[in-house]
Amino acid sequence: MGPLSLLAMGLISCHCMHILVRCAQHFCHRLNKPFMDYGDTVMHGLEASPSSWLRNHAHWGRHIVSFFLIVTQLGFCCVYIVFLADNLKQVVEAVNGTTSNCHDNMTVILMPTMDSRLYMLTFLPFLVLLALVRNLRILTIFSLLANISMLVSLIIIIQYITQGIPDPSQLPLVANWKTYALFFGTAIFSFESIGVVLPLENKMKDARRFPVILSLGMSIITALYISIGTLGYLRFRNDIKASITLNLPNCWLYQSVKLLYIIGILCTYSLQFYVPAEIIIPFAISKVSQRWALPLDLSIRLVMACLTCILAILVPRLDLVLSLVGSVSSSALALIIPPLLEIVTYYSEGMSLLTIIKDALISILGFVGFVMGTYQALDELIQSEHFLTFPNSTTFT
Repeated sequence: MGPLSLLAMGLISCHCMHILVRCAQHFCHRLNKPFMDYGDTVMHGLEASPSSWLRNHAHWGRHIVSFFLIVTQLGFCCVYIVFLADNLKQVVEAVNGTTSNCHDNMTVILMPTMDSRLYMLTFLPFLVLLALVRNLRILTIFSLLANISMLVSLIIIIQYITQGIPDPSQLPLVANWKTYALFFGTAIFSFESIGVVLPLENKMKDARRFPVILSLGMSIITALYISIGTLGYLRFRNDIKASITLNLPNCWLYQSVKLLYIIGILCTYSLQFYVPAEIIIPFAISKVSQRWALPLDLSIRLVMACLTCILAILVPRLDLVLSLVGSVSSSALALIIPPLLEIVTYYSEGMSLLTIIKDALISILGFVGFVMGTYQALDELIQSEHFLTFPNSTTFT
């Protein structure tokens, strides 16, 4: 069920991204504008709606999209910080037991080390420096470094997890429906990069090639999610951890993979941080004089970077919060809003009944996932016995 669901969600997410790009280009041509972001596109879509009530409240479309984008992208940043801390903590704890032999490394003498929350604080200065980068073209350099380091890491991880896979015939084909609700939120959170789609299109030299680039990128990402997720579960089964790097043995080859993973995630942080910064900072700067624009810009970036670190430290069950953020904001941005946007944009110009049905079904799917995923994540957060503890720290058996 997992691989099939990931494939379906990847196709639907990619389709919704194409809908957003097409609607944005439609209003750019109509209004003679060079660029339009997600919020502007939704606002103009509501203004083009045949409903007078939607036209009168079109500005709320921009505010709703901005809210969900800020929550989603800052949620990404918080998750990244916890993964950075967990992987670095495991490397440091096992440093005196790390060997060059990756086959006979079953027992490790752990070295006492800091709480994972202190590791999060050690990353804060680097995160602040990355957050102060204001140019998206410069951030693409960090993105390239992240892609290279993660590609090398994935190749090494795949060659490890494909060795010695147990007989999968006894594994269940379908998990409990409660597990599926959490899976939905986590998966849509992973696929939800719709917030950076339009900014990236705007920065391309030839925007006409963007739909092809988008489809290719999403195809690669979907294939990687399915293959790594499936192979990881077949190899480690119920012992698999939140990040598959935490399942790797303590030899120098796989410790270097964790370090590469840390570099990749650290570089990606700045790209995810760009979206909420571009929403909040221009609004704040518009309220002050030009003299205070730059100091206010840098101050907001500093505060936002610190906020993501504080939230990562305070959240007790980040796996559930990841699913919660995915169910709430990512479902809205990636599945619910784009199909409805297509309807309000093109309805007055004539749409086929089949397209309307398709868009309605996608939005209903997103809403069902929104309700079920949100309920299940909140229920497990409340019912968890470790609600007041911090289980993000790495554990060993």
